Amino acid sequence: MTTFTSSLPEELLDKLDKMAKKLSTPKNSLIERALRIYLDQLNRAEYVRSFKQAGMDTNILDMAEEGMEDYLKQMTP
Repeated sequence: MTTFTSSLPEELLDKLDKMAKKLSTPKNSLIERALRIYLDQLNRAEYVRSFKQAGMDTNILDMAEEGMEDYLKQMTP
């Protein structure tokens, strides 16, 4: 594991300290978990943006519709 040093606002460190004591969890574990959750949310937001952008692209919509037609033909006896 790599060591990382950073500066944070005092109020945030106070909140972190109180929550760590309340949960009986080391502060670094809370920071690691919070960072993982935040980075996951950023990735999900990126996917949402890309799907919305693709939804406005007529070429992609046409390809999707053609793919659905082929799929329905394969599913029809």
